[in-house]
Amino acid sequence: MADSKTILILGGGVGGIATARALRRRLPPTHRIVLIDRERDHVFAPSLIWLMVGRRTPAAITRPLVSLVRRGIEVRLGAVERVDPERRSVTLADGTLTGDYLVVALGAELFPESVPGLAEAGRNFYALGGAEALWADVQRVREGRIVVLTAAPAYKCPAAPYEAAMLIDAWYRKEGRRDAVSIEVYAAEPAPMGVAGPNVSSAVVQMLAAKNIPYHPNHQITSVDPPGKRLTFANGVVVDCDLLAYVPAHRAPAAIRDSGMAGESGWVSVDRHTLETRWPNVFAIGDVVSIPLALGKPLPKAGVFANRQASVVAENIAHAITGEGQRARFDGHGACFIEMGDGKAGFGGGDFYAEPTPAVTLRTPGRRWHLGKVWVEKSWLFLKS
Repeated sequence: MADSKTILILGGGVGGIATARALRRRLPPTHRIVLIDRERDHVFAPSLIWLMVGRRTPAAITRPLVSLVRRGIEVRLGAVERVDPERRSVTLADGTLTGDYLVVALGAELFPESVPGLAEAGRNFYALGGAEALWADVQRVREGRIVVLTAAPAYKCPAAPYEAAMLIDAWYRKEGRRDAVSIEVYAAEPAPMGVAGPNVSSAVVQMLAAKNIPYHPNHQITSVDPPGKRLTFANGVVVDCDLLAYVPAHRAPAAIRDSGMAGESGWVSVDRHTLETRWPNVFAIGDVVSIPLALGKPLPKAGVFANRQASVVAENIAHAITGEGQRARFDGHGACFIEMGDGKAGFGGGDFYAEPTPAVTLRTPGRRWHLGKVWVEKSWLFLKS
């Protein structure tokens, strides 16, 4: 039996939880697995788009992190104030922990303050409170212009803003009020889900057009006037709206920025197959990393990649500790659903490591893909309950 080891996992999102659970399955109970997060509850982020149109409640898509304790995983609640990758140590308000292995899965920090007036004028539906408040606004606004906005060209869950627009459309049509509102998407990026390729981008634009949702690419927001909900873009376009739903800019958490782990990209650099950093026994997965692809853009930030990366990291740490099993490699494959409303969804996926461009296909939208997304949600939340 190997000497007892301690694995510190920073972050209670999809990547962190998946890593902790996989390690607990693979390692004897003599080895400590410690998950650290500042929030008491895990929020299943893919379900926020349903929360914002009244299809879910906050309680339905959250689970307490302490439920992991009964699976043999220690949970420490507290904000990560400092990370020392050389020592594999983590400082919280109530002390410092040191591990034999460190897995950084802190995700991306949402940064609406990057655009003056944005946080005051609209609803950030990438956060639980923002999605819940947006649902109240949707019910209140009976006429006018609704804008779904991306504040930066790259963000996690690339399908989400387009799903949001289509789900808002579906709700207003169900209420018989669609003719009284216009729903438009203003995007900082040049095309929807651009890393997936022009065919996927074109298909998403067609989905929006079929629902009479105008799409305005290459519109970089520069400021917002909160009282008038007036949006000003870098290209000189000015738009007034009655309801603003937005995806804020992202950045690496402060503890990572201050640790020296964030590279030129502003994110943690890792080996694209093993997720190892340049520090021994220190790994990083999920939204906090940047993995460059052959086409010059990074691997999208999405839960499906965090989940697959977690499995690779857990397998390799367990192999290093016990000598059992085989080393694993992350192959860049991933997939996602695209909710369209009316009980239908699209489904796309493929090899994002393919060269010279990712080999991604989008399946014909239908009810089966919507049910597939529901199944993924229920399966994940059941495992966390």
